[in-house]
Amino acid sequence: MPLRSSAWYAGDDRNTYLHRAWMRRGVPDDAFTGKPQIAIANSASDLTPCNSHLDELADAVRQGVWAAGGVPLNMPVVSLGESQMRPTAMLWRNMAAMATEEMLRANPVDGVVLLGGCDKTIPSLLMAAASVDLPAVVVPGGPMLTGTFRGKPLGCGTDVWRLSEEVRAGNLPPGSFRESESCMIRSRGHCNTMGTASTMGLLAEALGTTLPGTAGLPAPDSRLLARAHETGRLAVEMVTEDRRPSQVLTAESFHNAIVTLAAIGGSTNAVVHLIAIARRLGVELALDDFDRIGAGVPLLVDLQPAGRFLMEDLHRAGGLPAVLNQVVDLLDPAAITVTGKPLVDYVADAEIFDHEVIRTRAEPLIAEAGIAVVRGNLAPDGAIVKPAAATPELLVHTGRALVFDSVEDLHARIDDPDLDVDADTVLVLRGCGPRGYPGMPEVGNLPIPEKLLRQGVRDMVRVCDGRMSGTAYGTVVLHVAPEAAAGGPLALVRTGDRITLDVPARRIEVDLTDEELAARTPPAAFTDALAKPTRGWEQLYVATVTGADTGADLDFLRGRTVDARIRDSY
Repeated sequence: MPLRSSAWYAGDDRNTYLHRAWMRRGVPDDAFTGKPQIAIANSASDLTPCNSHLDELADAVRQGVWAAGGVPLNMPVVSLGESQMRPTAMLWRNMAAMATEEMLRANPVDGVVLLGGCDKTIPSLLMAAASVDLPAVVVPGGPMLTGTFRGKPLGCGTDVWRLSEEVRAGNLPPGSFRESESCMIRSRGHCNTMGTASTMGLLAEALGTTLPGTAGLPAPDSRLLARAHETGRLAVEMVTEDRRPSQVLTAESFHNAIVTLAAIGGSTNAVVHLIAIARRLGVELALDDFDRIGAGVPLLVDLQPAGRFLMEDLHRAGGLPAVLNQVVDLLDPAAITVTGKPLVDYVADAEIFDHEVIRTRAEPLIAEAGIAVVRGNLAPDGAIVKPAAATPELLVHTGRALVFDSVEDLHARIDDPDLDVDADTVLVLRGCGPRGYPGMPEVGNLPIPEKLLRQGVRDMVRVCDGRMSGTAYGTVVLHVAPEAAAGGPLALVRTGDRITLDVPARRIEVDLTDEELAARTPPAAFTDALAKPTRGWEQLYVATVTGADTGADLDFLRGRTVDARIRDSY
């Protein structure tokens, strides 16, 4: 089978001359004669601090590609910094995926190595690779090392939420909070909790898209550089053997990812990302599959925010292979990895080296810990709850709603000492879905009202059509669909309505009849706060984005297009 890049480089006419001549900048003369051209999709950026070290990984990949007889090509791609971008990095996940897809399609490349770390980078790169279906393999950037504050380990994100609440409760001086800031980020790499970045790195391996044993290696670990080198070599092999994402990212692979998500206590954000990736391939993956496949899977990893430890501990305890060894009977053996071999082959002999960090199947942290999908007249198309991060006593709860029409409304009123709220109140925040914000921000874990914090309250039932950080915790109902901005019933709830959450029964209801809901209209304060973009990406996004239950992708990007006809430029 001829290389795809030969359409640019093979021949002696004027156009092939142009393509070769402009690329002859120090490469060997035979670089264009039968050598696989491997793009390195590199999301390094100083404004994506968790990915700032990826240039070093790219160099290691480059050496591996050359060693295997390929030609490496650095290809900077859109980089999304979770901690920096406003209104939310999620607004640009689909743009990053589309831009990377189009750059792969437009350029003379035969395969691609995907370098990502921060939350949205790995999902966007996998969406792109799935869409164009060129041989592709992921190198996760890896978590940072554990920082400490006053002798205690700090979990990125998770301890930000915890410490900031203690400041608001009056238990921690603001100066001490500021002091901890310099201790949290100890090294290069992404968050060291089981947040979205760690989750998606590990799920990339569970999906079969990394060199097995790579995900979870700490960013500063020299073994990650060695794996990056090996991955460069593997990318050349994948082109030679024509091993494509559509062969790796199958329904069986997504089954294994859902099992893994539950076993590691992964981020709720993985739900929307996995569905989006699957839809790019035409794989049928629905919200209910997460409940059906993952609900009975035990939580085996004792990591923040659901547990105690951090990613560096997970690695030394045996890493993902040791976790999957405990649930190997739940994995689909038909799913292969980028090496061409089944995932289950790589976990069969994996050992646990610290039984506090990784529990055995016989002694799990939580017996049933998968994502729960709840439905009812408040969420006809579904919403999700992460039981492992919730207060067990609140998983069945009825309370009076306190509604916030926007994030600004929330911030203005949440700490009002006269706020009519108690521990049984259900906090509702709307207008935070893909269309309404826009981009579906991580605001679902609403802060506890200050006056309740001072009474010792640390969790409440919260309901939102947005997301929450993978590093966050609490009894939070997320991704309510349809979102309020798309006509969902959440737009009709009023303060004082009674809301019932019953996670065991998979139910969320507002105590109103269909007729009562139909008679209501959204308040002006809510509709006035909705995003109303008039230009650029935001306008395209709001006009075409789908709901959270279908991946919050653009409606015209479902499925893949392989080797589309591209006319020459001259």
